[in-house]
Amino acid sequence: MVARHVMSGGGSGGTRTRMLVAAVALVGTVGIGVVACSAAQAPTPITAKVERATVSMGVSAPGSLSSLTEQNLGFAKGGQITQVFVKVGDKVQAGQQLATIDDFAAKQSLAQQQGQLAAQQATLDKLTSSPVVEGAENTLAQAQQVLSATEGAVDALVQADEVAIHSAERQLDADKDALHAAEATAAQHGCASAHGSDDDDDFSSAGGSSGTLPTTPDPCPADLQAVAAAKQKVVASKGALDAAKQKRQVDEANGQVQIENARQGVVTAQNNADSSGSDRPHNIDQQAALVASSRALVEQAQRDVENCTLKAPVAGTVSVLNGAVGEFLAPSSGTSSLAPGSNASIPGASGSTGGGAAAAAATGASPTRPGGTQFLVLNNIDEFQVVVPFNESDAASIQPNQRVDVNFDAIPDLTAAGTVVSVAPQGASIAGVISYYVTIALTTTDPRMKGGQTATAGVVTSETPNVLTVPSSAVRQVDGRSVVSVVGPTGPVDVPFQAGVVGLDRTEVVSGLQEGQQVLLPVGQR
Repeated sequence: MVARHVMSGGGSGGTRTRMLVAAVALVGTVGIGVVACSAAQAPTPITAKVERATVSMGVSAPGSLSSLTEQNLGFAKGGQITQVFVKVGDKVQAGQQLATIDDFAAKQSLAQQQGQLAAQQATLDKLTSSPVVEGAENTLAQAQQVLSATEGAVDALVQADEVAIHSAERQLDADKDALHAAEATAAQHGCASAHGSDDDDDFSSAGGSSGTLPTTPDPCPADLQAVAAAKQKVVASKGALDAAKQKRQVDEANGQVQIENARQGVVTAQNNADSSGSDRPHNIDQQAALVASSRALVEQAQRDVENCTLKAPVAGTVSVLNGAVGEFLAPSSGTSSLAPGSNASIPGASGSTGGGAAAAAATGASPTRPGGTQFLVLNNIDEFQVVVPFNESDAASIQPNQRVDVNFDAIPDLTAAGTVVSVAPQGASIAGVISYYVTIALTTTDPRMKGGQTATAGVVTSETPNVLTVPSSAVRQVDGRSVVSVVGPTGPVDVPFQAGVVGLDRTEVVSGLQEGQQVLLPVGQR
């Protein structure tokens, strides 16, 4: 059965190994009483001080120590053990060989599957090596190359035509600029017909000037001649531009014809390839699927051969080994029931190496050998957690990160500190009681700790710090009121007081008592 306890903080008079949580005294010292005293410290009467301390409340339950990680290992298909390379207690590294089973049947199956794969691959190669289809595909590829080359040639020719047009346009612009310059010069000299035309005039002839020759040399004839020459260049440039544009149109038309012819060649080649292939692509796909299926079977057979050698998936210590050379193993299928919030197994649960009388009694499990049906169990014995089932009323008050004190039946002088890691979200029926597994991480290590040891975990669920307190054992109930016997000058006097939070070790004093007063403890109080 799961036990429940209420805890409270006490004075600083000693270590209380029998209590769930040691009280932390904040002010003053306890005279004598709550803690165990030596024979020299047991005068009568036994008293304790009214002092400030922390009153703690909590719950406790028995459970078992569990390694931080535990893995059940075995052979996927079973077989006869041929070699065992480790012993219980050996530390192994990840990838290290642990044991082997007879691999004859697995290797025979692998050879058979490899033969099937070779036959299927040969059939696929035969289908894919048909020359008729290759010829049609080559023709199609060539036609596509011709189309690509034709498109490239046409693009290059049209691009050259564009360049020629741009060149002719630039030349025409230059010639027009030269004409305007010649006309401007003639106009400056007062020559007639200097501005008699523009860019759209017919520049096929140039006019002269008439009049009486001046006595000085007349520049007009030369200017008019220059204008006429410039007009002729403009006319020639316009003709060259028109010719370049016309050539581009012709080249584009011819190029489009060539491209369409090349495309027709591609279409014809594609039709020939489709016709020659007929059902061949589908047959190839079907055969390729058969090859893939055979390859998968080969890989599975190869894995079966490899699985005849058991290797350590992680570093750890061999804690269970059930099997000797020559014995036959059944296929391994056991799994570990993991504790909430961790990779630690639940001690005593199905599939775990399970430890502790508390866990075994709680689950009703009584394995005939360590590890149950598992061939080998690998643990991390350097780090431990405590897995404890709490009844549903106690579990409701437990939350992650709460402080825990853990005591061990096998190590009575050890109290290990810990922290709540997680509380199972789903309850389990243990001995007819709904309980919830709680995983507790230990912050204390000790070489005496071993997986499966019975442990009692006390979880501090609430604390009231720095309050005035008296030992709970000194408090009596008289007519419904809390009373303590205060030691005075003339002897003990019963003094009622108002109690607050009540713990197992100490009770909060709300009013009625003063700090430093001495109160009587029951005879034999420890």
